[in-house]
Amino acid sequence: MLLSLGGFFLLAGLAYAVFWFIYGQYYQETDDAYVSGNLVQLMPQITGNVAAVYADDTAQVKAGQTLVTLDGTDARLALQNAETSLAETVRNVKQLYASAGELRALVNEKQAALFKAKQDLERRTQLITGHAVSQEELQHASDNVSIAEDSLASAQHRFSAALSAVANTTLATHPAVQKAETRVRQAWLDCERTSIEAPATGYVAKRSVQVGERVNPGSPLMIIVPLNEIWVDANFKEDQLRHIRIGQPVTLTSDIYGRSIVYHGRVAGLGAGTGSVFSLLPPQNATGNWIKVIQRLPVRIRLDANEIAQHPLRIGLSMVTKIDTHDQSGAVLARVTPEKPVYSTSVFEYKESPVELMIAKIVRDNG
Repeated sequence: MLLSLGGFFLLAGLAYAVFWFIYGQYYQETDDAYVSGNLVQLMPQITGNVAAVYADDTAQVKAGQTLVTLDGTDARLALQNAETSLAETVRNVKQLYASAGELRALVNEKQAALFKAKQDLERRTQLITGHAVSQEELQHASDNVSIAEDSLASAQHRFSAALSAVANTTLATHPAVQKAETRVRQAWLDCERTSIEAPATGYVAKRSVQVGERVNPGSPLMIIVPLNEIWVDANFKEDQLRHIRIGQPVTLTSDIYGRSIVYHGRVAGLGAGTGSVFSLLPPQNATGNWIKVIQRLPVRIRLDANEIAQHPLRIGLSMVTKIDTHDQSGAVLARVTPEKPVYSTSVFEYKESPVELMIAKIVRDNG
């Protein structure tokens, strides 16, 4: 019986050795793996009171869909005030141009008066030798020239001051008008931002906003989880990372569907550090009571989009991950620098053509 039992264990050991050399050494498996994804925060960009909430937890939303609206009374009043200010500014700048033109005409008038006064003085200077005019009349002509010169200098200073306010500009390019136009654009943008839209398509989670609540810029209202853009972060031990490379195939299973549903993916990259390094309180190993603890490194796994669509996963679910390490030609670290955004949205790109038409009409009507 002992020989039989020993032979059984010997055969089992040989079978495991054959299994490990043929199959086992090329596969690394861990159940310390979890589904991760983008958590898109919905936040207001202006201050206001919440008037309506259009989505609750578990609801599916589309990118650009209005989820929260704020009371827009203050924003509308600010826009009307900005429009009135722009109209007033245009009229004031128009008056500056008119004043500059009026002062230019005054300078021309004073130049003509000075020219006439100099001619009168010149004639009286020629007549004084023949005693045709008195010395007093000559003195009056000289005084008139001095008065005309001072009057011309005063008019020129006033014209220079008026010209400095409008020089090298037009009504549309005047700094005061452009500043007022900027205030109109900002007020119009605040009106648009009273409607808070979904930045991405996904499912609502962790809604915290309530009707009537006063929110400020940066206040978290809810989180949108795009379940079509998810991945798995698998934490492998140090001694399992020796043959793991980017691009290797991966098979995964989840408890939510059982082992009958197998997901397929690829290794997208290996983390730049272990979890303990990035923790809130990193471990201090330079102590006398140090004990070695095997560290784990996160490995990012990209999943097949079609399989995710057929069997949706949720953020935070645990996965059993197995990596096929037969092909070790891939890199350990990424060698390609991303040139496109990892994730982006166009919801915050406002079409400004309506406000530009509004501004053009105000300038045209008041200019």
